[in-house]
Amino acid sequence: MYTTSTALLEALHEAGVEYIFANLGSDHPGIVEALAAARAEGRPLPQLITVPTEMVAMSCAHGYAQITGRPQAVFVHVECGTQSLGGAVHNAAKGRVPVFVFAGSSPFTQEQELPGSRGEFIQWAQDVHDQRGIVRGYMRYDNEIRTGRNVKQLVARALQFACSDPQGPVYLMGAREVMEEEVAPVQLNAAHWQPLAPAALPPDYVTQIAEALVTARRPLIVTSYLGRDIEAAVELQALCERLAIGVFESVPSYMNFPADNPLHVGTQWNEPRQHPALAEADVILVLDSDVPWIARSNRPHPDATIFHIDVDPLKEAMPLWYIPAVAQFRASARVALQQLNAAVAACAAPAERLRERRTFFGELHRQHQQQLRAAEQRQDVLTPAVLTAAVRERLDQRSIVISEGVSNFKVIFDHIASTRPGSFLSSGGGSLGYHGGAAVGARLAAPDHTVVALCGDGTYLFSQPSTVHWLARRYAAPFLTVVYNNRGWRAPRLSALGLYPDGYASRASELGVSFDPPADYAGIAAAAGGALAVTVRSVAELDDALDRAFHAVRVEGRAAVVDAWLPDLMAERRATPPDSSSR
Repeated sequence: MYTTSTALLEALHEAGVEYIFANLGSDHPGIVEALAAARAEGRPLPQLITVPTEMVAMSCAHGYAQITGRPQAVFVHVECGTQSLGGAVHNAAKGRVPVFVFAGSSPFTQEQELPGSRGEFIQWAQDVHDQRGIVRGYMRYDNEIRTGRNVKQLVARALQFACSDPQGPVYLMGAREVMEEEVAPVQLNAAHWQPLAPAALPPDYVTQIAEALVTARRPLIVTSYLGRDIEAAVELQALCERLAIGVFESVPSYMNFPADNPLHVGTQWNEPRQHPALAEADVILVLDSDVPWIARSNRPHPDATIFHIDVDPLKEAMPLWYIPAVAQFRASARVALQQLNAAVAACAAPAERLRERRTFFGELHRQHQQQLRAAEQRQDVLTPAVLTAAVRERLDQRSIVISEGVSNFKVIFDHIASTRPGSFLSSGGGSLGYHGGAAVGARLAAPDHTVVALCGDGTYLFSQPSTVHWLARRYAAPFLTVVYNNRGWRAPRLSALGLYPDGYASRASELGVSFDPPADYAGIAAAAGGALAVTVRSVAELDDALDRAFHAVRVEGRAAVVDAWLPDLMAERRATPPDSSSR
């Protein structure tokens, strides 16, 4: 039989989807039968990857799409599976990553009126009023399959939304009777369902922005996720080097600009300090950034002229958002930068002004690098900076770093110091647990690369590591995890002390954020997936542990987890008084 399920799978294959990360249930017999029939008959369909937990499945598709730019499919079971996607849906939405999600739904008949009618207890319990509503606020598009006769059109339309800027996840659902329906095959012309072409700047504004950048005394570009498009990162470097423009990265989720370039002036996370480049800038171009600065402690000069170019300039999913820009544009950063590079090529920028800019930004870069190198000097205590630098020393041109540090977000980004577009990723969202599934997805997308995931101990637990490492072994997708283990959640502590630096929390011996004694994080991966398990408790053990771990991934073809014990969260609290400047 050729069913709706057959047509759905065929539509995904025709659209170029290579993998289905699936957690199948009693609503998927049509899918199971269609996959088995295709295998028996030698017909090509996307490869099924069995993933025991839904959030990991979604994170796998997230990581794969970040590497390739191509959306993959996630199949889950009714409303329960939809809810179990959890924060991974948030991450794909906020990170603007295309993912196709399909969920079955409970049968809508119970007297065997149609094939697939109810026959199991759970099909009454899993029948809810608005299954699509569970994730509607995060989806670029959602719909219900009501007949197999137009399922290919629905898949094509969903993927068109997913891949058009601003990109993001999409959701289709279908009841069991519909998925079992026998239908006639449908052929589509894929050329009719292409993503929208990337938007460009209006010509008049290209000239205005170009002239402002050329004539400015201290032009600055602020970005966060421009590097998701590798060509945009290349165009950014060309523009900045031509005009001696500084680059400041605010909570960067990609490698946007080479860390070793003298025009790179640093990064900012939540630390309460004013960045000098932002304070000095008279013309600021914000390119693809959700939070270009946090005004409570770090803001531009009030007289600065600010332009904002973004795939999502209105931040439609954020009820409260604004920056003091004189003009804002919905445009592709790559296309806008190509336009600006063409415009400034014809401009004669004063040579003396360019030299002065290079000197100013070069000095900020030198100071920033000097601070980083000082933090990497090895002492008696294993610090996050020392740990990250040791990882960096073992990376090569075929390495991809996936970061899910939280309180160590800035430390990891700064000390990995990526210089190659596409070599550094993070989720772009705020729901923890992304890194494990994303690492598996990235390794499937780039099987000849070394994938390294860096995370905190709390984040490691969020990632459902037993599922992740079973998956890595089952599908030959080994990667290295380094756990920044401070025996607790540091981020809530910093947040509390930021508001109450002299309050009760600053003196309490227990804040409800400690994981001491910790779980055997490396042992979880060894038990679930045969990973190399290494625990590091001192600086002296670090090099040997990392050498063994990289060898396991690169040579032995198995995953590895290095559980690195950093200073204890509560010991750090006792040794470091709150910074009153955060008030």
